[in-house]
Amino acid sequence: MHADLSPVIAATAQWLTRAFPASGGALASALCEVQARQAVTVAAWLRYPTTMDAALLGMAGPGGSGRLDWVTGADAALGDDPDAYAWRTWVDEVVASWAACLLTDPELADRAVAALADGGHTTGAPAEFRRLLAPDASDRGAAVLLRHPDLLAPVAGLHQDQLLTRLNPGRTLIA
Repeated sequence: MHADLSPVIAATAQWLTRAFPASGGALASALCEVQARQAVTVAAWLRYPTTMDAALLGMAGPGGSGRLDWVTGADAALGDDPDAYAWRTWVDEVVASWAACLLTDPELADRAVAALADGGHTTGAPAEFRRLLAPDASDRGAAVLLRHPDLLAPVAGLHQDQLLTRLNPGRTLIA
């Protein structure tokens, strides 16, 4: 049985690309979306490593984008139409925070993808995360905002300690 995290991955990647949009045209938007989706996929697979974890998420729900919107200042622009933003209920704050960490720290992204070998989601092929792990000039140019450490710091900082604990079990974190 394979865990279906696709609604959470899609919504969280969409939130990231709306909060930190691509700079450029349609190609830049596509490249930015791929990078966000890869980072969110790695983060979701780390956060929910088993089918049981994913099933519990499906029952309880991911929590939505409320706090993320507030942290980034996007809550003021949402308006009053709940139907237009229903997808935001599928955004997972922890996954978004972890993805922000991965997008801004290449070494951490490498460690996170390597840690996926312990879970049941992958076949162990890191090549499927190439745009996250080894972005070329086009990738970096398209996702200038999405990969900017200072801009993503408020989001990344929300749950960075949990990610570091997940990647370094048993080690004490020194800030």
